[in-house]
Amino acid sequence: MTTIDDQSSQRDLRKAEWKVRTELAAAYRLVALFGWDDLVFTHLSARVPGPDHHFLINPYGLLFHEITASSLVKVDKDGQVVESGGLSRVNPAGFTIHSAVHMGREDAGAVMHLHAPDGVAVSAHRDGLLPLSQTAMLCLSHLSYHDYEGVALNLNERERLIRDLGDKSMMMLRNHGVLTAGKDVPETFTYLYFLMKACEIQVKAQSCGPTCMPSEQAIQTTADQSQSLGSAAALTWPALVRLLDSKSPGYAV
Repeated sequence: MTTIDDQSSQRDLRKAEWKVRTELAAAYRLVALFGWDDLVFTHLSARVPGPDHHFLINPYGLLFHEITASSLVKVDKDGQVVESGGLSRVNPAGFTIHSAVHMGREDAGAVMHLHAPDGVAVSAHRDGLLPLSQTAMLCLSHLSYHDYEGVALNLNERERLIRDLGDKSMMMLRNHGVLTAGKDVPETFTYLYFLMKACEIQVKAQSCGPTCMPSEQAIQTTADQSQSLGSAAALTWPALVRLLDSKSPGYAV
C-alpha cells in the first residue's frame, strides 16, 4: 500500500530528477555552443537522485545541440536502459567510462568526457598539461592521467580508470581526450571549462615558439589557491544558463 509520505517522496525524486535532466541537457547544448562536440560521440552523464544507482546519458545518435531533458536515456549500472524518451541506444564506450566513475566515486554526481581537439592534443603531449597559464595552474592539482588502452569497450578497463582518477576532479585520457567529475552538473562543467581553456591556451602558446615558465613558488601558490575551484560554479553556471537561453533555447523540455 502506497502511503501519502511515499507519494510525496516519489514526487520529490521526480522533481529532483527533472532538475538534473535539465542541467545535463544544458551542459550538452553548452558543449555544442563552445564547439567542443564530436558529432554524436563523447558523453556527459549525471547520477539520478534516489536509491537505484541509475544515471542519465545521451541517446546514441543525437547531436549535442539536439539534446533535451526528456531525450536523455536512464540506464542502470549494468548499462541496461531503464527509461528513454525516444532513442534508447547508448554508446557502449560511453557506458564503460561513465559507469566506472559513477560506480567508483560516490561523490561523482556528474561526469563529462570530450574529444575536443585541443584537449586531445594536450593529452597526447609527452608532458601533458604544463603550467603555462594561470588557468592551467588552477587545474594542475586537480588533474590525473590514464593511459590509452584502445576504444573503451572492455569493462575490465573500469578498474584501472577509476584507480588512475583517484580523488581528482580532472583527468587526461592519454591520446584520447579529457574527463571531469564533480558533485553535480554545474561543478563538473566548470571544471571542464577550466581544463579545456587551459588546453587551448597551451596549444596556442606552444605554436608561438619558446614559452615562459613561472616559478615553482608561483605554481604552488596558485595550486593552493585552486582548492575551491569547483565553488566557482555558483557564479559561472547561472551565467552559462543565461547565455544558453539566448543562444540555444529549448533544452528544458
